Amino acid sequence: MDTLQAIVLAIIEGLTEFLPVSSTGHMIIASSFFGIAGDDFTKLFTIVIQLGTIMSVVVLYFKRFFQSMDFYYKLFVAFLPAVFLGLLLSDFIDSLLENPITVAVSLIIGGFILLKVDDWFGDGEQTEISYLTALKIGFFQCLAMIPGVSRSGASIVGGMSQKLSRTVAAEFSFFLAIPTMLGATVKKSYDYYEAGFQISSEQVNLLIIGNVVGFVVALIAIKSFIDYLSKNGFKIFGYYRIIAGIAVLLIHFFIQELTVI
Repeated sequence: MDTLQAIVLAIIEGLTEFLPVSSTGHMIIASSFFGIAGDDFTKLFTIVIQLGTIMSVVVLYFKRFFQSMDFYYKLFVAFLPAVFLGLLLSDFIDSLLENPITVAVSLIIGGFILLKVDDWFGDGEQTEISYLTALKIGFFQCLAMIPGVSRSGASIVGGMSQKLSRTVAAEFSFFLAIPTMLGATVKKSYDYYEAGFQISSEQVNLLIIGNVVGFVVALIAIKSFIDYLSKNGFKIFGYYRIIAGIAVLLIHFFIQELTVI
């Protein structure tokens, strides 16, 4: 991975992490395009730069972090399903991370869901999140263990299914990203450490660049997304996912066809 590739991947991470379009899916597609998807450092990079996007939530919603302990307990409850299923299905999830077909199919299916989600649930009036609602959102979030599903999309739809407003569901999804992404970063870093994987000083610089770029881009993306979502809903993201998924399938099979020829 070179510096330009690191910057491009970080921009993609910052733009897509909190949008319902799947950051993991886009990172897999981009790293496959660069020909570095199977590289160990690339896999580590795509996880570790999530720390930058986490910090964007902390900065934007700084005052909200001084809420009652009840708020943190609910976040913890919502986080639990990802812990148990993530540990249980870790090897299976890793096996999917280099497969553009999985990403493409997930993008398309998720796209059709987003086209209908506003009709199904509307913009709910519920603004308070109960412990049961938090747990249900946590299980919805686990769907994003399949590359291309979208962690934010799954958790927002989960919140809307419980009659939360789009804005409240989205903001809870942002908060839930912090323990989820932090946990994934710590676990993946520890796994690489246990395997004896060593990082060069040049790679450390790439991680720093990736986190800074991801942080700045995510700040802009979150503010823009909330403003757009509250007024317009999900349809544009649904259309985007379907078009992107079809494009990935066409490119994948077209390249394969050329290789055969």
